[in-house]
Amino acid sequence: MKVGIIGTGAIAHKHAQAYRNIGFELTVCTDVSEKYGRIFADQWGAEFVPTYEEVCRHPRVDYVDVCTFPDFRLQPIEICAQTGKHVQVQKPISTSLETARRMVDTAARAGILLGVVSQHRFDDASLFLAKALAEGRLGNLLQCDCYVKWYRSAEYYSRPIKGSWQTEGGGALMNQAIHQVDILRWLAGPVKEVYGMWQLGALHKIESEDVVNAVVRYASGATGVIQAATAFWPGYPERMEFQGTKGTAVVSGDKLTVWDVENDAGEPAPVSKEVASGASDPMAISLEPFERQFLDFGEAIRTGRKPKVSGEEGYQALEIVDAVYRSCRTGEKVEL
Repeated sequence: MKVGIIGTGAIAHKHAQAYRNIGFELTVCTDVSEKYGRIFADQWGAEFVPTYEEVCRHPRVDYVDVCTFPDFRLQPIEICAQTGKHVQVQKPISTSLETARRMVDTAARAGILLGVVSQHRFDDASLFLAKALAEGRLGNLLQCDCYVKWYRSAEYYSRPIKGSWQTEGGGALMNQAIHQVDILRWLAGPVKEVYGMWQLGALHKIESEDVVNAVVRYASGATGVIQAATAFWPGYPERMEFQGTKGTAVVSGDKLTVWDVENDAGEPAPVSKEVASGASDPMAISLEPFERQFLDFGEAIRTGRKPKVSGEEGYQALEIVDAVYRSCRTGEKVEL
């Protein structure tokens, strides 16, 4: 599988390393900064080209990996729709639901696959929980929560575009906790209504939220809490909790740390206390889930099936974030 990358920042290096590990060939890259783009190209053995259009039209590309800020998503998809290249975008899918819908529809009309990087779906804990919940081992879900109490430095937000509405689409919920929001939507099902409260620039000089809380009701009747922050020094591993009529499961960081289930039978739970988390360092995350997701996307291209995290699912996660933001702005409960 041959990949072209648009955007060569920090996360692109993680992607490049994962591609090397799984045997995918990184053939071409571009960046708005030619200097950093060429450094990336030299490091990973790729060809540097000046524009994203050239990546999307490159003859030695099976799919395009978009590792830019989330305000730049639709543009490469529109080119790839013409050239027949599949597209994978870094989370979140976009900064707005309108653009995200256009992305999904454009890809569908062109017959190309659109995937969204949500690598924590491929953690051992997530894969185990998806199977265990489908088997009813927790019973009926009553409460499903996520708590992302992270810390980011003033230096992290030193560029004006960081934490901006226009470029990043929001703050801690949109850019950090959207991973957990996606997993809640995947495992607990659709969200029916939310009520949110936020603090804009509570610690950092940003225009969006670095502290936000929401109460959630799922379509199933279960309730939940979503908390996201980048203001809590020194930063703590993210946590998801699933309480059902038969017991409780807790995921901390990337590991299942609690599995307390009454009269449980079935596959042993992979409980672990050694967790990896980006709580205070965005790059302190495992490569293996990226590798698994990229292999899945490659297999989807080869077989013609949907990837496990499609553009539609990226849209659904953004839909929840958007609803929380609307509730925070209006002070009213928002129904999805």
